[in-house]
Parts: sequence; C-alpha cells; structure tokens
Amino acid sequence: MMPYADVHFQLVDLPAISPEHPVPWLASALQMADAGLLIVDLGEPSRIEQVQAVHAVLREQRVTLVERWDSASGSSEAPAGSDPDPFALQLPTLMLANKAERIADIGAEIDAFRELAEPRYPVLTVSAATGLGLGEIAPWLFDHLGMVRVYTKTPGHPPDRDRPFTLRRGQTIADVAKLVHKDLARSFRYARVWGKSGFDGQQVGHEHLVADGDVVELHA
Repeated sequence: MMPYADVHFQLVDLPAISPEHPVPWLASALQMADAGLLIVDLGEPSRIEQVQAVHAVLREQRVTLVERWDSASGSSEAPAGSDPDPFALQLPTLMLANKAERIADIGAEIDAFRELAEPRYPVLTVSAATGLGLGEIAPWLFDHLGMVRVYTKTPGHPPDRDRPFTLRRGQTIADVAKLVHKDLARSFRYARVWGKSGFDGQQVGHEHLVADGDVVELHA
C-alpha cells in the first residue's frame, strides 16, 4: 500500500514483461487496475527497445498503455478510428524514470527519450535507491485519477474522519449510498451535505455531485 493523506493506493508489483518470459495471467491481473506505472531505467542503452517489447506483449493480450488521463480510469474504450474491441483494456499510464541519481542532466535525457519513444507518457523522475521523487507519485495519482474523499456521519454525531469513502469526480450521493451499504442504496430518501459541493447542511437528492472533503449524512 502507498499512503497519501487518509487514503491508500494499492500497488501491484508485476513480474518483468518480455517476449522471452510470457505471463499468461497478465491481462486478468490488469483488468481491475485504474492505471499503470511504467518503470524505465533511462541509463539502460536498450530502454526504447524494452518499452516497445512491453507494448508488443501487452497488445497480444489486448492491453494498451495510453498517455491520456482525461478519463482518469482504466477503460475498454477503443481509440478513435479503430475497431471497438469489447475485451480491450486501455490503461492511462505514468512513466517513472528510475535511477535518476545516476544521470547528470535528467531533463535532457527524458526529453530525448520522449522524442524517440511513443506514446509520450507523463513522466516523474524517481530513484528507488535514494528516494528521490517517490513522494510525488501518490499526490500525482490522486489528482489525475480524479479521486474524491467523502466522510459520512449519523444524525446528531460528528463525522467519521478516520476512513473516508473514495469515489471519482462526477459520482453522486447515490454512489456514496451504494458504498455504505447496498440496502441503504435502495431505501435512502435524501442526504445532507457539508463541504464544497453545497452549503452546510444542504438537503440534496440522489443525483447531487460530491466533491473532495464532503461530509454526507444519509437519510433512509
């Protein structure tokens, strides 16, 4: 787990991907992923060929690492102009340029790499050895995945701020109710909200959009 504020990101460490060492269960493991982290050693002479090999292996399993984060989640939507594939997976991807401590001009090295490699993923420079840049990963993901933290409360009691429910931008009070309990999702009538999405104590309905930091009181 990678903590950030009061939420945790679950990271899945996959084996190295190469044509010589196939991983038959790779596509299944990625189906539940929201995004991909592509780790590249910029000091490796064959880094471009290695990245191309990763893309080729993933394509065989109908998985594509994409540079666009506008959807902020894994998607089966096919790229524009291509034939739709109901089993395809499109994962927004962040490239982690590792071993940055070994490269004198890391900015120039990244620019050169991105000129030669496609697609041109967003990049964070990191060092697993020194810890450089590792603290930037979680806040970057939180922002680009469009995460929203919602805290719940019962009438007459303070909100529970220990463990928020996590949603995405564009989700609603109805989605909060589903996370709390499936029976509540069927029976709740309205909610009261404190936070950015409305004035304090505002009564709202099922379709009200929640914002990060909202406190929600559900009424059945």
